[in-house]
Amino acid sequence: MDVSPLTDLTTLLDVLVAADLQLAADEPARTDPAPTQTMSPDAREPETNGAEDTTDAGTANPGAERKVIETDLSGNESGAEDFSIPALIARADWVVKGVLVILVIASVWSWAVIFEKLLLLRRINSRATRFENRFWSGGSVEELYAAIKQKPDNPMASVFVAAMREWQRSTGEDAGRRPLRASLGDRIDRVMQVTLTREMTRSERFLGSLATIGATAPFVGLFGTVWGIMRAFQDIAIQKNTNLATVAPGIAEALFATALGLVAAIPAVVAYNKLSGDLDRYAHRLEGFSGEFSAIVSRELDNSGD
Repeated sequence: MDVSPLTDLTTLLDVLVAADLQLAADEPARTDPAPTQTMSPDAREPETNGAEDTTDAGTANPGAERKVIETDLSGNESGAEDFSIPALIARADWVVKGVLVILVIASVWSWAVIFEKLLLLRRINSRATRFENRFWSGGSVEELYAAIKQKPDNPMASVFVAAMREWQRSTGEDAGRRPLRASLGDRIDRVMQVTLTREMTRSERFLGSLATIGATAPFVGLFGTVWGIMRAFQDIAIQKNTNLATVAPGIAEALFATALGLVAAIPAVVAYNKLSGDLDRYAHRLEGFSGEFSAIVSRELDNSGD
């Protein structure tokens, strides 16, 4: 009996069984993406739910303030809701920053002048009081002149030393001549007036800068304000958004420049008025002393001429 057909059939069955086993072994690998595709709706479902939750939350609270980061014209990102002074300075344009620097320097300078003049007035008034006490104590004016002629420590002493120096230069062997005595009083008056003017000019040095700062600082701050508002409108045009949150940072920077200008100007104006008044009173005090000393000199000249 010829069994070759049976052998071939058996071999074919074996091949089919082997192929079926191979397909069974490869089927999990081919069906792995299927669960992923099947689960993809579920996998995307949390994302869809999150988006719906966000939308619902935004709908539920439409007035909630959005936390955004804005970009200014210089390309620097800054928090739109931070309105502290360092944040305002950091966000400011370079022109506004220049204005702020100028105003800070002006404020520091004005306060330095204020403190210097207050200390000067206190010093010269106290020293003038001590000098007047010594002058009117009944002692010899020659002794007082010898004690302070090398280094007078206040304007009143300087006026006295200048008058006494002119007196000693003009008196001598020709002191008895009438024309010399007649002109000596005028020369002493002129010397005292020149010395008084020089001392008051020295005392009032830098006082005019307070008036300048008080007059110009508000306008410098106003320039920074105008520039900041212009920049705020530029932000609106660039972002195409008329929301108040868009323009608020620029307006805050602009108003800060105005505030700083007032901070520099107000103390300068108040101090200038006070200090100029105090120096005027001191000048009148010197003029009073000069008049009294001139009367003493005239009396001495009259007595020497008799």
